[in-house]
Amino acid sequence: MSIQQAPQVKSLNPPRRVLMGPGPSDVSDRVREAMAKPLVGHLDPEFLSIMDDNQSMLRYVFQTNNELTIPISATGSAGMEACIVNLIQEGDKILIGVNGVFGKRMADVAERAGAEVVTIEKPWGEVFSLAEVKNAWQTHKPKFLGLVHGETSTGALQPLDGIGELVHGDDGFLIVDAVTSLAGVPVMVDEWGIDAVYSGSQKCLSCPPGLAPVSFSQRAADVLSSRKSKVQSWYLDLSMVMGYWGGERAYHHTAPVSMNYGLHAALQQICEEGLETRWQRHDNLHRCLAAGLEGLGLQFMADKAHRLPQLNAVAIPDGVDDAKVRRRLLQDFNIEIGGGLGAFKGKVWRIGLMGDACGKNQVLTLLGALEYCLKGEGQKVGAGAGVGPASDMMLELGI
Repeated sequence: MSIQQAPQVKSLNPPRRVLMGPGPSDVSDRVREAMAKPLVGHLDPEFLSIMDDNQSMLRYVFQTNNELTIPISATGSAGMEACIVNLIQEGDKILIGVNGVFGKRMADVAERAGAEVVTIEKPWGEVFSLAEVKNAWQTHKPKFLGLVHGETSTGALQPLDGIGELVHGDDGFLIVDAVTSLAGVPVMVDEWGIDAVYSGSQKCLSCPPGLAPVSFSQRAADVLSSRKSKVQSWYLDLSMVMGYWGGERAYHHTAPVSMNYGLHAALQQICEEGLETRWQRHDNLHRCLAAGLEGLGLQFMADKAHRLPQLNAVAIPDGVDDAKVRRRLLQDFNIEIGGGLGAFKGKVWRIGLMGDACGKNQVLTLLGALEYCLKGEGQKVGAGAGVGPASDMMLELGI
């Protein structure tokens, strides 16, 4: 028998970055310490209590009383898939709003699940009006409507007021992507009539990637329980997963225990801060960052009335090397920002202000470093052109 030689690798020692990209966001020491606590079994009574806590706190963050509110044991993309495959059956018609990468992704997932997919489209960075959604809904007469609340590829925030009422008037169902919006701006699941919503742990929840909170209305849960065909995915079949998260505590899969510890700590911090205070913090710091970015001559891709505060997408100036600037920010200043996706690749920087990465220090540090990088690219930028306006806005807002 021949045994392959073990590889020689360096010790694990990742750098401490300032994470200001589209995710993951920075996490607190409290979250890291929680994840280092001793493991218990995934059916241990202590862990079952933690599961109950996480469900209760997620209901608060989602602003819902939905019983079926859990963190899926996978990343946000699995949350998207869970919402689609549990509700969609072969031939069901779904209308999906596409104004960025993640609307397109939702359409792809729905098509793979056997849905008849119809799309309504807008230029990237724009949002859909209630009238536009109403017209498409009445024209196509689908069973489901899918919208991205916070489009991570463009920084656009989709208004949802009135849409749930529109959809429910025809006995339809509203599915919402809240991956980037949850805990950074209001996500009012019950008030807005959202039937299925998904998010990710690594954005404004300020927890490492690996969990996907979802919530289903009772109407949506009834669709799941009355299906005539099996859910396309065994792993994401919530009729079985809820046997583990519900009263029976029946084994379905081995939950990521340490990740749920981290989520517990992150959600506790949100509860202690309070949702309204947290939303206001993200909005205030966005206004400060926006003042600084505009002072540096950068233009936003989304209209001011519909910007996602925690994801700031700005156009890269002509003559500036996208990759070079992001590399210099990382190497010289230890700051990560994101590049563009899809149609915006090489054209946009995506700057995150999420959770623990949403603070005065991060805003002022980034603006100073970005000024340096832009000057290095030959841009005519005045001294303090970004930091000055941001500081003035901070003083004006009293933060």
